[in-house]
Amino acid sequence: MTKGTNGETSIPSGRPSRRRFLAATAAGVTGLAGVGSITGARAQSQPETIRLGGETTGWVGRKPSGIQGTTNPTLELDVGTTYRLTWKNVDGAQHNVALLDGEDAVIERTQYMSDEGQTQTLEFTATEAMDEYVCQAHLNSMRGDIKLSSESGTSETTTESSEPEGFFPTGPTVRTDTVVDGGLTAPLGLEAPPGERDAFFVVDQIGVIRRYGADGSGGDIFLDVRDQLIDFDNLPEIKTIDERGLLGLAFHPNFADNRKFYVHFSAKSRPGTPGNYTHTQVIAEFEANEDVTGAVADSQRTVLEIPSPYYTHNGGAIVFGPDDYLYIGIGNGGGALKSSKQPDDWYDANLGGNGQDVTENLMGSVLRIDVDGRDGDKAYGIPDDNPLVGDEGLDEHYAWGFRNPWRIGFSDGKLMAADVGQRRYEEVNVVRKGGNYGWNVREGGHCFVATQGSDPYRANCPTKTPPNVRGGEPLIDPVIEYPHTYETNGVGVAVIGGYIYQNATIPALRNKYVFGDYSKDGTPRGSLFAATPVEGDSWSVEEISIGNDENGELGAYLLCVARDNDGELYALTTDNLGVEGETGAVHRLRPPEAEERSTVTTETPARPATATATPEPTPTPTATATATPTETTNESDTARTGESGGIVSGDGPGFGILAGLAAIGLGVARLLGGDDR
Repeated sequence: MTKGTNGETSIPSGRPSRRRFLAATAAGVTGLAGVGSITGARAQSQPETIRLGGETTGWVGRKPSGIQGTTNPTLELDVGTTYRLTWKNVDGAQHNVALLDGEDAVIERTQYMSDEGQTQTLEFTATEAMDEYVCQAHLNSMRGDIKLSSESGTSETTTESSEPEGFFPTGPTVRTDTVVDGGLTAPLGLEAPPGERDAFFVVDQIGVIRRYGADGSGGDIFLDVRDQLIDFDNLPEIKTIDERGLLGLAFHPNFADNRKFYVHFSAKSRPGTPGNYTHTQVIAEFEANEDVTGAVADSQRTVLEIPSPYYTHNGGAIVFGPDDYLYIGIGNGGGALKSSKQPDDWYDANLGGNGQDVTENLMGSVLRIDVDGRDGDKAYGIPDDNPLVGDEGLDEHYAWGFRNPWRIGFSDGKLMAADVGQRRYEEVNVVRKGGNYGWNVREGGHCFVATQGSDPYRANCPTKTPPNVRGGEPLIDPVIEYPHTYETNGVGVAVIGGYIYQNATIPALRNKYVFGDYSKDGTPRGSLFAATPVEGDSWSVEEISIGNDENGELGAYLLCVARDNDGELYALTTDNLGVEGETGAVHRLRPPEAEERSTVTTETPARPATATATPEPTPTPTATATATPTETTNESDTARTGESGGIVSGDGPGFGILAGLAAIGLGVARLLGGDDR
């Protein structure tokens, strides 16, 4: 790794390819299956021919016969042989073809074209550096591997021809006990008042909160704000999934005395919201009645309003910290390319908006406010030790540089935030006061590029802000990072934050950070993961197997990983894309049946979920990517733990990231097109 100017890093050449690197380091991965051989004689009179069809859902093989009809086929090439790759634009979307090396640097590429039926040809000679072929506008779905053979015909790769087991090794097995099944549309959160163990409350995105008994009985409406929400039917044609709605719930730490609770929802545009914005994000206070079965009439008080420019990237989770302040996760507001709705920031190389500027709005940040105080004409107070108090910037900011923090929460004295990626990487961060987590300069530990019509890959990007921007603060890398795809298989599309599990009920999960992903590939295949926290390093991750499912999977889209006041964990799921139907469900995580019989008497006694938390989480320094598809690390003068990087051709995925994935069809794939304007 070499250091450039302005805190930028350069990736040196001569490294092993991404596939060879992972094959040597990832346990249990045996390689990818060759889909078709494209071999040519050493003395060739004409280039070998490869033909593909190109559409948003994937490349489709046409020639040679070994790849015909295969989506994103592996191209088996002879080093030194010349090939003519001709492809046809099938769907009229913007596409090109690019050949990448193992560090995702472009070796050869064509210009974008968007005319349906148009063909394009790329002639090239195969070299040992070639690793993948992609469409740079649809990196998730239009991405295939290149398998190389030397002159003697032996494979250059170290993998076998069997199917890979997965990016993460298989880890603990749990069982899911469904406690609520039906009556919910899109359950995004499960909360309970402090000390409450006989009931829990489920946040449904459609605009209602329902109260259930500990056994899942009941389900009566506790709060209904549907009349204040946006119209779910007014999405633009290119969007299928609405990220707006009722997004978060938090009960006041002194709920037993004041019966106050707080919600975060997407309201119709309120006074003060610009006319070209889509809605207003609202934090509102309510008071519950004495038996906590509903809200007191006319008790609503608006605490905070945030104008939101686009339909996506609203964040949503709200949580009281151990300091009794309210922490609010807010996304960057959507819109992948900078527009008049987004401020300028210090990084002129990108056209991405929000996340780095902390002076113009509250987007792309974790906020911290005092709901019991008042600061001037604000309906809340500002904690005196918020990082920008007395300095340039809006005082509500606690940490910034986020794209879309989808679920935040305190665990073991740390504030954890899962940040949904744009095109290529998902990440989880340990959040510290005043931390900058890199968006829109970086995605995970990688450079992000938001420029229209140019090369979307960048080897160099800053690892800290300029000296005149808050003294050159570091861009903090995540403790967990993973790619959207690995060896053409889906890994995940939108990370879902969780908690460190501290109970004895499921021994295999104890002291693990349990989190998940919405879907492996855009179909109802949500995942759960278990990470081992390590101070000062990246966290190792294993995939959790669901023991009572024949495929070992959740079999649904994962919306939330929740925790009750006994510290037990839940997976909240739905079978549907979008805010429709009533397939929402709540599943309690349990040990496998044999383990449950032997550990039933060892469960941790009931205790508050944040019992060990401290007011200011300790940062985890210097984290490198967790088994990411490259071995890139980024140097900095300051220890870092953080996020960022990628490519854009439109708004890109938010929480409902499902766009452009081969299994979900062109209709949903169109989510990746457009910029939400």
